[in-house]
Amino acid sequence: MRHPVLANRIRLIVWWLVWLFLMAGQSLLFYYAYGNFSSIGILDSFISLLIYSGIGLSLWYPFSFFNSGNVRTTTIISNLIISGIISVSLWALLTKYIMLGVLPDGNNYNEYWEATFPYRIGTGVFIFGLIVMSYYLFISLTNLAEKNAKEARLESLVKETELKMLRSQINPHFLFNSLNSISSLTVTDPEKARMMVVKLSDFMRYALARKDEQPVSLQSEMENLRLYLEIEKVRFGDKLTTEEHIDPECLDFKIPVMLLQPLYENAVKHGVYESTETVKIFTQAKIIDGYIEIIIKNNYDTAPSMKKGTGTGLINVARRLELFYGNKASSKTLKENGLYTITLYIPKEY
Repeated sequence: MRHPVLANRIRLIVWWLVWLFLMAGQSLLFYYAYGNFSSIGILDSFISLLIYSGIGLSLWYPFSFFNSGNVRTTTIISNLIISGIISVSLWALLTKYIMLGVLPDGNNYNEYWEATFPYRIGTGVFIFGLIVMSYYLFISLTNLAEKNAKEARLESLVKETELKMLRSQINPHFLFNSLNSISSLTVTDPEKARMMVVKLSDFMRYALARKDEQPVSLQSEMENLRLYLEIEKVRFGDKLTTEEHIDPECLDFKIPVMLLQPLYENAVKHGVYESTETVKIFTQAKIIDGYIEIIIKNNYDTAPSMKKGTGTGLINVARRLELFYGNKASSKTLKENGLYTITLYIPKEY
């Protein structure tokens, strides 16, 4: 682990500002201990805390080593006590002999040293405690940040995996239905079967070319959905019609790739497939109060014999909206007067 102070310029500046504050505090304390103000006191505080700041910086390396891995609490306490004794003793001795070497002969530093010695030791222990607490705080914050980062990466991985799983449910469902239809058409209408194979290959090329979950424009999605509906028109002929009303400003709007595919599959499965009448799939998109409103509706046979779906497609769409947009996007469905309507509200800015 890098040094928490030396690796960051702001922390280094704060580090020295704190030591200046401690120097002022120590000077006042020693003034109280010595009984009068002395020029020696200022120089002594400056040199002593300059020495201690260097010792404090170097303490990080044994401190981080002692606290790495699973170490017993008693061992940590013992190491801290030993480190404190060595640090305070080294600091006091270095300060005394450097001051004696700097000051001219005939100085009264020994007298000043003896008067301030108890306070000096107390100050050294206090500062050592501050250094230790600062390093513990940094380790705790670093571990918390790493834990949050790991949780965020894990959540992102889980989200990406679920999105891919949800999307993987779309292609096989449609592909199997299309292949069954092609199989039937090869006997009844080979030309339609050939057209369907060509369109199906174009559709699958679009789907497989987008393996990630990067959003695509609504225009791109609608072009692919028109291709899907053309494939279904090969199967159902005039029984299936479509109508679109999409505002031009919506075309560049980004949505999750193949988000709307299950909704059109439901319209075909529960509308066209189960109805004896012509079914129209109506699509509308417009901007309302910072949201894009996408409406897909189709008429259906209201006869009681109509099969009830499992809702997998709608659950798929709702879950993907939740994973992409949280609670900012929503969907609702409505069945009345022979019309099935699903409306999506997706935030324009996300």
